Amino acid sequence: MEQTPPLRWPPELAQATQQVRAAARGAAEHTVDSLGLAALASTDLVRRDALLGAQYELGRKIGLFSAAFNDALDTEVARQAGLLTPTPRPDVTPESLVASWDLLTLVDDHEVELHISAERFAQDIAHSCEWELREFDAYMATLMQHDSADHARNPLRAELVAQAMMRAIDAVSGRPEVRKALATELGRALAQAMRRTYAELVTDLRKRGVRPIGMAVRASKSTKPSQPAAWPATALGTSLDTASATRPGEARAAPASPPGAFAATRPGAIDRGGSGHSVTATWVDSGRPTSVGDAAHTLGEVQAELAQLIRHLADISIGAGEAEGAPMAGRQPQGEAARPRSAAGAALVAPNLIATHRAALQRHASGALDRMVIDLVAGLFDEILSDSKVPPQFARQIARLQLPVLRAALGNNQFFSAPRHPVRQLVNRIASLGTASGDDQSARTRALLEQVATAVQAVVEGDFERAETYERQLLALDQFVAAQAQAELKTLGDPGQVLARKEQALQVQQQFALALALALKPLALPAYLDDFTTRVWATAIAHAEFKEGPQSPLAKHLRELGVELLMSIQPKGDLQQRQALVQRLPRLMKGLGLGMDHARCADEVRRDFYAQLLPAHAEALKSRALSTLEHNLLLRQVQLAMATPVPACDGAVVLLMPDRQAPQAGQAAQDASQDDAAQASFSPAEARAVGLVTEQAVDWHTSVDIDLGADAEVSAVDIQIDGLPPAQAPEPTRGRALADHVQLGFAYQMFVGGAWHEVRLAHVSAARSFFVFTHGRRQRRTVSLTLRMLLRMCDEGRMRALEAAYLLERATVRARRQLAQVRPLAH
Repeated sequence: MEQTPPLRWPPELAQATQQVRAAARGAAEHTVDSLGLAALASTDLVRRDALLGAQYELGRKIGLFSAAFNDALDTEVARQAGLLTPTPRPDVTPESLVASWDLLTLVDDHEVELHISAERFAQDIAHSCEWELREFDAYMATLMQHDSADHARNPLRAELVAQAMMRAIDAVSGRPEVRKALATELGRALAQAMRRTYAELVTDLRKRGVRPIGMAVRASKSTKPSQPAAWPATALGTSLDTASATRPGEARAAPASPPGAFAATRPGAIDRGGSGHSVTATWVDSGRPTSVGDAAHTLGEVQAELAQLIRHLADISIGAGEAEGAPMAGRQPQGEAARPRSAAGAALVAPNLIATHRAALQRHASGALDRMVIDLVAGLFDEILSDSKVPPQFARQIARLQLPVLRAALGNNQFFSAPRHPVRQLVNRIASLGTASGDDQSARTRALLEQVATAVQAVVEGDFERAETYERQLLALDQFVAAQAQAELKTLGDPGQVLARKEQALQVQQQFALALALALKPLALPAYLDDFTTRVWATAIAHAEFKEGPQSPLAKHLRELGVELLMSIQPKGDLQQRQALVQRLPRLMKGLGLGMDHARCADEVRRDFYAQLLPAHAEALKSRALSTLEHNLLLRQVQLAMATPVPACDGAVVLLMPDRQAPQAGQAAQDASQDDAAQASFSPAEARAVGLVTEQAVDWHTSVDIDLGADAEVSAVDIQIDGLPPAQAPEPTRGRALADHVQLGFAYQMFVGGAWHEVRLAHVSAARSFFVFTHGRRQRRTVSLTLRMLLRMCDEGRMRALEAAYLLERATVRARRQLAQVRPLAH
């Protein structure tokens, strides 16, 4: 059974992997030059031949090298990150796996050699960037939610990069001496490049708000209960009386600890049942959820009596909902007077069970921290159940999760500060999907509500002490929303299929342009001609072959015109050559116009190209003629370059995505060319059918109206709870970073056509090149954006999330504000 990487990776991991790919590509290009210098300096004829052969092979197959490296690295990163999905072979059944001896293979000597070479390669990289790797391990442990900074679990560690590099070298040449020369030179170049890359990755992750992991959580055995440690005694700006905490395991006064750092022993986890076991959690500003006990599978330790009470209350609420149709089961109370109220008097869509049973919960809580958490969750649900943005029918489903949320918060107090906690994600996802549906009573909304109710029922009736319970329901909910969106798009002309074909064609064009640029590099063409050939003419050839086939007359004619164009600027010293050029120019210009039409080249690009080509022809007529040998050699080089094959359109091509965080020099021009190619590939009819919005169609000078009534964006400071670990930055809802976090089914505000429109994301292409939004209540329409257009819309403030923050984040902000008014700080 094979395993395939997913189409969409976590944004931070995808960005880091892309930077490693770029480093390998840069190291390979540098190695092409260094191999030539090494060959000139070598006095050994055998070594010189090997170096020259390595230079030739790498320069000729650098595209193959990059593709092999990217494929090997992506597979290893996905495997290490647990992102691979099994792809069963249709011809292999479980019975044949047991019975067939043909599936058994041995590791040959070549594989062993690759493995040993990769180990040496990895040692060179590790020695060159030891400190950078150590720091990067801590950040990746946070990103991958590991419990410690374990180098062996870093999906971008030096060993995996070395293995991918050896696979790429093996794809370039089968000659041992060439592979050895490539490994030596590439080892030096990549070691230096990875040192810089690891440092840049650490900087990027720090800018994204990721904190390095601190000390790990460990379970320890002791013959007596652990010494009680101090838990911070304030939350939401309020003080808790800890003077009565005299039982073992409760909070006691302790010396002040540095901000963002504390150590604690969970109440109720000390010497349970006389076993002599203690579970100790240590937090050192790690910026990730720290689990207690069996952290990889459960949501942390909770005192047995308190956990039993929560389970009992959850069972009672299920029975009441099924027997009486209580609000938790989806039935709304009749009359405003019958609606439950919060402690502040706000009307709630469902009863606050935690506030109702607060006395019993507090009585079974053995420590001040647990009592504080109970009050915090009760206050949060007061705000959640009175939130005006969440439709009541969805809010009542969230109300059924009160006790599972309380269990998660008691098990690990980082529930309040970790936005990627699975319980927080499920609550926020339900709220945001409901907000996007609004008061719509369509069949689509009813089906979504039924799916949400099914997910909630599975959590409440299932084992809600385990993280997998929530993750399964999150996955099922996401799959349902994606299927709903695809069904909706099919009724609107199925723009997703149109965009998939365009994306596939663009991938082929991009890879062909890259291969053609490498083939033309030894010719040292003028900049304008090199740019035209690799952008416009490569697009025309790829478009012709994609549409009519590589052996079509049009494709062959365009390649011949490419050879003629490149040879037309060469010196024409004698009279015969000049006359031949003058006679061919009308045919050449007509053919260039035909090719530019196929590439849908803009008029400005045509004018600029002709403005530089015509003087080049005039200069060629004045220059000294090439010798017959020089002319024939040059012609052969040009013909070989223009014969570069277009990659097969088999869906295996990976689109190189632009750097979304901090573009380097020249990156803006590259992004613009990719976006221009994406827009140019659409005919006017296709663009209208999918609702494609181009940069030329937007008046960027028009000022965007500011909604004075809109909520301010929430930051980590706004949701920080005094006495708990530092809050991580919530997901962005505005600005350029929003493009990395758009979610299917969520609602956004988009400023197009001089006005704000509420849109909902319905489709994201496989390589994230195109994004399709739907809008309109009665008459649904689509709005399609390229990646670069989406980034610019977000960057210019013309697109933002409908919610200024997710439900739990804005509930925390309001709860802090409410408690600050009721209980002002003494100091």
